[in-house]
Amino acid sequence: MKKILIANRGEIALRIMRSAREMGIATVAVYSEADRLSPHVQYADEAVLIGPAPSNQSYLVMENIINACKSTGADAIHPGYGFLSENAAFARKVREAGLILIGPSPEAMEMMGNKLSAKAAALRYNIPMVPGTEEAIGDIQVAKDRAVEVGFPILIKAAAGGGGKGMRVVERVEDFEEQMDLAVSEATSAFGDGSVFIERYVGSPRHIEIQVLGDSHGNIVYLFERECSIQRRHQKVVEEAPSSVLTPAIRKAMGECAVDVARACDYLGAGTVEFILEDNVNFYFLEMNTRLQVEHPVTEQITGIDLVKEQIKIARGEKLSFTQDDLHINGHSIELRVYAEDPNNNFLPDIGNLQSYKIPQGLGVRVDDGFVEGMDIPIYYDPMIAKLVTFGKDREEAIERMIRAIDDYKITGIQTTLPFGKFVMQHDAFRSGNFDTHFVKNYFNADSLKDSSSDEAEIAALMIANLWKESKTKQNHTSTADDNKSAWVSNRKS
Repeated sequence: MKKILIANRGEIALRIMRSAREMGIATVAVYSEADRLSPHVQYADEAVLIGPAPSNQSYLVMENIINACKSTGADAIHPGYGFLSENAAFARKVREAGLILIGPSPEAMEMMGNKLSAKAAALRYNIPMVPGTEEAIGDIQVAKDRAVEVGFPILIKAAAGGGGKGMRVVERVEDFEEQMDLAVSEATSAFGDGSVFIERYVGSPRHIEIQVLGDSHGNIVYLFERECSIQRRHQKVVEEAPSSVLTPAIRKAMGECAVDVARACDYLGAGTVEFILEDNVNFYFLEMNTRLQVEHPVTEQITGIDLVKEQIKIARGEKLSFTQDDLHINGHSIELRVYAEDPNNNFLPDIGNLQSYKIPQGLGVRVDDGFVEGMDIPIYYDPMIAKLVTFGKDREEAIERMIRAIDDYKITGIQTTLPFGKFVMQHDAFRSGNFDTHFVKNYFNADSLKDSSSDEAEIAALMIANLWKESKTKQNHTSTADDNKSAWVSNRKS
């Protein structure tokens, strides 16, 4: 493998290119017209224009990606995350073109891409599941009877879903049929698949995921967990490793279950098995993401393992160079996704120009980004600007370092999630570890940051007032001294 095409953009494209360069592998960037001047285009050894700004005319056009690969002589394609990274049809086209996809097989993607087939695969290894239905609902009366048996509230979920789409919480049996119809309609619209199933609704869950690596020689390891419970709109904003609540026994049990899930689909490469944790004790299989995760840096920080390099080595057919016993947790790491979003306006995207952009630096601070000062945030893609990652000898140091890094991060021209990140780091629930996926709903609203801003403004005003008083005092002293000096000079001359 001498040349890799990265079928992605922004920070993840840059992150992959850096590891490839360290391995002596040339890189090819692809870009849309909107990304012509992006840093990932400048950093790559070669770059190919693949279409207009909208992703469905550029980054999602399979033929354009494969043609770019062939025209540059690239051996392999790394899909990053998002776009085509979990698209089984794309994986097949890559294989048919005689190229290497740095990722799992299309069969594994298909099996784990549907929640019902993923559950069926996991059940073969007796992985714990939330009580509910194991197949798509065909008869609504049978489903209602099962819901009564499981107990309300229950959760209706789209089999092909993600991001909270096709998901409904039903509190009463009287509402079941109406909510079922809404879930099916939304799932059909969002995914082209109206299949849904039901589970007991876990009211206060934590979202815990396990990083796994599998090679083509039958070896699968887990690289411990990531806590991903700070979310908005069912999407993560803050992640950390390790979790503050897992005991060594639960961590081991979850890790071994994750390995079994990966084994159930003959998994190859880096993947993530997601669980929900109830009462910090009982865990249940949620789904598997068959790609590199946005939050993978926190795992790299606590293990010292470059996950992108491992992906590339596995795709080259190499055997894992370490075993489960070789892996250990060292320190603590936290990641904040820095989005171009306004936390005071329900986290709505705030697209604009990066009038100023200065990243934090120093020991234990890592910034994975894909922008420079003066660039516009395109309206066509995910609004994430960067991943701000800190590392410390323990959780407290990682948190304090994150607060300092947020203060040092200077962005003007747009609203970002940096103030929200600081709110989280300073909140008692987060610092104590006593939180769940409802953190935003329970603790955060638009006034939270306004109150913080008011406090900071008041402190700043007091500081300015004190500085002004000090300045006036110095001026008075200087004036008196000057008067005395003038008199002395006058007397001397006379």
